Amino acid sequence: MRARAPFQRIDVERAKALFARGDLAVLDVRNAGSFDQSHIDGAQHVTSANLSAVLGATAMTRTILIYCYHGNASREYAQIFSDFGFPEVYSLDGGYEAWRNGSPAGARKAIATELQQWLAEQQFASAGVNAVIANATTPLMKASHQGDDKIARMLIAAGAQVNARNADGNNALWLACVGSHLEMIDTLVEAGVDIDNRNDNGATPLMYAASSGKAAVVERLLAKGADLTPETPDGFSALDLAQTVECLRLLRPRQQVSAVSEP
Repeated sequence: MRARAPFQRIDVERAKALFARGDLAVLDVRNAGSFDQSHIDGAQHVTSANLSAVLGATAMTRTILIYCYHGNASREYAQIFSDFGFPEVYSLDGGYEAWRNGSPAGARKAIATELQQWLAEQQFASAGVNAVIANATTPLMKASHQGDDKIARMLIAAGAQVNARNADGNNALWLACVGSHLEMIDTLVEAGVDIDNRNDNGATPLMYAASSGKAAVVERLLAKGADLTPETPDGFSALDLAQTVECLRLLRPRQQVSAVSEP
């Protein structure tokens, strides 16, 4: 069996050099909102939903360059392409944020100015992406609660701590779930948030969503890999806490909830 060529991690300068090649395929594995807002020219948006189709439609002779937000998820996708036998696969260290930071200074200044203005409006120190206000709320938690995905991405790019916890032990993901902001959930998971973070009561975001009857949030968390097994100190799981039939159907096989749905 022919040995698989391992993928390589490269920086922005090496990535730019690849564009001189005519056979380069550039793949963006961020969420759809981020891709639509801005992406590397010529990039193709790839998700778990269309990955198989992209693999099948891409010639094995092409050089593959993959990027995400900061260079984490892109390595997972790069490994898949390498495993499928693509001989030259690259993952961009630093992701799109590293690429964007190579843009003209004026564009970077405009982004910084917009973020500083938002921080000031929300009562945070104008330059403090990890500042805290009441209840140890961080800017990323605030943006997540508001569903402001653009600001959240800017905060993450500026070094916001994705897994900071407030005075109740909740991270930004919990706040996104409170607001039922599905795209924000995607952004935070892609950035490395702890999807199963337990707050001071031992509850995870999935438990909260189930206990609040937020079926769409439950569905999105499960799709992103949330763990069903954690229990509170009292022994209650997300399934035990589910408040609606819709949540029950998501949290256990449909046939087991048929009796619940009957009048």
